[in-house]
Amino acid sequence: MAVKRFKPVTPGTRFRIGGDYSDVTTNVPEKSLVVKIKKSGGRNDSGKMTMRYLGGGHKKAYRLIDFKRDKKDVPAKVATIEYDPNRTARIALLHYVDGEKRYIIAPTGLKVGQTIVSGDKVAPEIGNTLPLQNIPLGSIIHNIELNPGQGGSIARSAGTYAQLSARDGKYAIIKLPSGESRMILATCLATIGSVSNAEKATERLGKAGRKRWLGRRPRVRGVAMNPVDHPMGGGEGRASGGHPRSRKGLLAKGYKTRSKKKASNRYIIEKRKK
Repeated sequence: MAVKRFKPVTPGTRFRIGGDYSDVTTNVPEKSLVVKIKKSGGRNDSGKMTMRYLGGGHKKAYRLIDFKRDKKDVPAKVATIEYDPNRTARIALLHYVDGEKRYIIAPTGLKVGQTIVSGDKVAPEIGNTLPLQNIPLGSIIHNIELNPGQGGSIARSAGTYAQLSARDGKYAIIKLPSGESRMILATCLATIGSVSNAEKATERLGKAGRKRWLGRRPRVRGVAMNPVDHPMGGGEGRASGGHPRSRKGLLAKGYKTRSKKKASNRYIIEKRKK
């Protein structure tokens, strides 16, 4: 996929940079893999607002994605590459030889008509899923499991990928998109390749209304509030607001929030980039 600049025929298109969707092959999702999704508008079950700046937006249907890739040694043919309103990456519809249909996150370079498979001894080719212990060192991977059988939870958004850098006993050492190097059990599954739609990071909405269509309401700056509403509010004139803090008083911009006693700290070899 490529991005395209829009001609400034309106104020909203003057600064807009969007995708051209040339990689999308259909705009009709597979009916059996679509479910209704209910919007909360940032409210809980009693109607109280618990998340600010959410609400509105276009109606969306949820596509059921197969993050586990647990259908072992059954070849599947890529039927379509589709847009998913619930995520930044493209999704691919697979038709398995036994008749089952599933959606997966589409990796970069995956084409319609291509055959992919998941298993312990499959070839490490784009779209194939296999355990970390059977993937060649240095491979680019995505949709990585943190625990065996849990389903992929790492490197799933557009353009992201991790790299298998080493193996140590029963663990594989993965360099994550954040720069962190971490040990993961070598029996966990991962998919070969990087996630599609890497140009998503270069897109620009062009106007506030497009953000509203995505279900995001205007965010109020803390320094624009009164002291009763925010630690950075109040002051005569345009006060800077003091040290950056959250609404609850937690320091922002550099304050570490990760617990020193967190159990998974022992698996982190190198911390993420500051």
